[in-house]
Amino acid sequence: MVVTRTEQRNDKASGLDERSPEDVLRLLHEAQIEAAASVARATDSIAKAALLAAKTLSAGGRIAYAAAGSSGLMALADALELPGTYGIAPDRVVILLAGGIESLNRLAGSYEDDVEQAARDIAAAGLGRGDCLISISASGTTPYALAAIDEAKRRGLKIIAIANNPDVPLFTQADVAIVLETPPEIVAGSTRMGAGTAQKIALNLLSTLMAVHLGHVHDGYMVNLVADNEKLRERAALIVSAIGACDIADAKQHLASSGGSVKSAILLAAGAANAKQASHILEGNQQRLRPSLSKLKEDLGSR
Repeated sequence: MVVTRTEQRNDKASGLDERSPEDVLRLLHEAQIEAAASVARATDSIAKAALLAAKTLSAGGRIAYAAAGSSGLMALADALELPGTYGIAPDRVVILLAGGIESLNRLAGSYEDDVEQAARDIAAAGLGRGDCLISISASGTTPYALAAIDEAKRRGLKIIAIANNPDVPLFTQADVAIVLETPPEIVAGSTRMGAGTAQKIALNLLSTLMAVHLGHVHDGYMVNLVADNEKLRERAALIVSAIGACDIADAKQHLASSGGSVKSAILLAAGAANAKQASHILEGNQQRLRPSLSKLKEDLGSR
């Protein structure tokens, strides 16, 4: 039997239980840094995955995450934040967890072996051609993640696969394969550590670049956020003020006039006559702010 890197013991862990707490923490921390560094070797494939995901959403499709155990938690964290941070409609993001939502109360290992549940989850979500599945497994052999790919491929979905071992079954049918070759864990097989850290970083990079492609990031600002609490309303006002070169009071007024749309509020600050005109300009530029600002400036200059 070949032992994969995610199951091997890190040589530095010898005598771990006899070391000082400070030494143990140093080793754990260094291992996390090494795991994070592995993501740099996967940036080309992450870039391809981000473009595929962005094209899927732009064309009206959905993106779905499928995973089990710790990988499922990484997927959940990424997926749940997309609507609020980047204004992606919740019904365009699907989360498939081995064991379902109930597994969050008890992350039992048996769930990941349920291949029939994976197929049922894909079917129940109504996923099909035009959608994209992101399947995640540290080992690259998790039955639930593999079965989700099988069913998704049968239904015509595009596939992004993320694993921490190379040359694994998870990549066989992938349109984009993201290999995160993390070192063996300090606690052998505990992929909630290094492998999970690398997955979290890779997913953050993928979804953020996807949002950039979709026009939801402008000069480092999240210009499509959903401001549904006081902190975010203040953030939205600061964004409008910074990009629209207006004071906070005016920024808040523009946000009120635009129904909370940060992009429209920025166009109002830049001289759009009303929210309807701002919305029209955005629609004509695929909801991208930079070309919309250029179009507004052109229109104002021609008067």
